[in-house]
Amino acid sequence: MYFPVAEIHVAPWLPFVAGFFVAFVCSMGGVSGANLLLPFQVSVLGFTTPAVSATNHLFNIVAIPSGVYKFIKEGRMVWPLTWIVIAGTVPGVFLGVFFRVQYLPDPTHFRIFAGLVLLYIGFILVRSLIKAPPPGADKTSSEKRFQQLVQSFKQKDAATREPLPRVELNHFGVRSVEYTFYGEKISAPTLGIFILSAIVGVVGGMYGIGGGAIIAPFFVAVFRLPVYTIAGACLMGTFITSVVAAIFFQVLAPFYPEMAVAPDWMLGTLMGVGGMLGMYAGAMTQKYIPAGLIKWMLASILVFTGGRYVLSFWM
Repeated sequence: MYFPVAEIHVAPWLPFVAGFFVAFVCSMGGVSGANLLLPFQVSVLGFTTPAVSATNHLFNIVAIPSGVYKFIKEGRMVWPLTWIVIAGTVPGVFLGVFFRVQYLPDPTHFRIFAGLVLLYIGFILVRSLIKAPPPGADKTSSEKRFQQLVQSFKQKDAATREPLPRVELNHFGVRSVEYTFYGEKISAPTLGIFILSAIVGVVGGMYGIGGGAIIAPFFVAVFRLPVYTIAGACLMGTFITSVVAAIFFQVLAPFYPEMAVAPDWMLGTLMGVGGMLGMYAGAMTQKYIPAGLIKWMLASILVFTGGRYVLSFWM
């Protein structure tokens, strides 16, 4: 099958399967998988123009809604976090898209940029994982108790099962967001999240991701938020910023007739349909996977992908 914008020939099942796989694995950690699809498109498919970033955003638009729906249905959507992420990332996305088209059209320079970003995020997450938890944290963590509850489902009939805990909002103000999850009171700084989101918007617009791949590790490693409660907010923020970025890439395309800037709609949609199925399956499966394993999986993906990009510059 020929994809005219990407100027590549590829069997249609390959991008579909790639979209499903990365969405299934990454959605458990609040990441759409677009951070892995970009190296797949660049290195495997040979799609290297700025349009590859726009196509990545199109994948997010098609794939994410199914996962967000599942998190909302299960009551694990922290809406204040979502609104802060959107408010910060959307303005930054415009700058990121412009910088990608104007200053990083060369795939070699773009690979270095993308690799360093992913390595830094992976380093932050790995450092938080190997750092010893405070005494008793492993016994009182809402993540661990939530996982124990989910595992107990296997020994109980549907009629006797305890309902899964839902996120309960306590306070949303200029200084902080406070909510309760499975008996644990959780707090996050509103301004800190907003500033982080603004920076992420610029980087995400350049890289072709909505920002979840950057924000989710920071939520977990820096702000110490339970991974079971941040995935929905990160994915929703990624969806909105990807809509803005994809439209902006399309608007900019006529001003750069010498290169492909607009999304490859055929390729992005095909990967997105696979991602839509994978996203729903990942959101449904997340509660059965230990939080620590999800975090290590996310860190491994970031470090491997980033390292591969950086090393390719000298090889």
